[in-house]
Amino acid sequence: MSETLAISLNDTTDLPAGKIAAVVTSLEMFSAPARRPDPPGVEGFSLEPIGCEDVARYLAVYRLLGERWMWFSRLVKPVEELRAILSDSAVDFFAVRFDGRDVGLLELDFRVEGEGELAFFGLDESVVGKGAGRWLMNRALERAWARPIGRFWVHTCTLDHQGAVEFYQRSGFSAFKRGIEVADDPRLGGAMARTAVPHHPVID
Repeated sequence: MSETLAISLNDTTDLPAGKIAAVVTSLEMFSAPARRPDPPGVEGFSLEPIGCEDVARYLAVYRLLGERWMWFSRLVKPVEELRAILSDSAVDFFAVRFDGRDVGLLELDFRVEGEGELAFFGLDESVVGKGAGRWLMNRALERAWARPIGRFWVHTCTLDHQGAVEFYQRSGFSAFKRGIEVADDPRLGGAMARTAVPHHPVID
């Protein structure tokens, strides 16, 4: 049975201890935007597919990128469920490679007919500022609009990088919905280290 909580629309709503919350912004586009050129100096970046047998690798990249932004949905999912998603031909998974190592993740979900979702998009801090974000978005847009879709969308939240929404808007997405997401704090259940995401302290 799902829990419910009455949200005040004009004031602060207190959460029970052990819960976290974020404001989620969803953005979309209905046609491929004009292509932006790749920045100089990104020739060393490449995409490498992640297959259904690479669950450990997928989770390692996911954790590398997401622990500072409270990415946890895949960390609490049973391994067999995650392997089933990795096996689905309607979902594309890629590790971003640079200098001989995994430094990013691109996940595109086409399981809804006629639509694509930019499900996960992230880069390690070590390559931020090298033009990798624009390079990776260009690859995401190319791959998404090569499919027979009429809508491509993404969501981000206030736990993510503060420049995420602006970056997506510059890439051709337009905001269309805002919501509040409440969940159990994954640090209390052991899915993430208790010291992770220090800017969002644990309250238990």
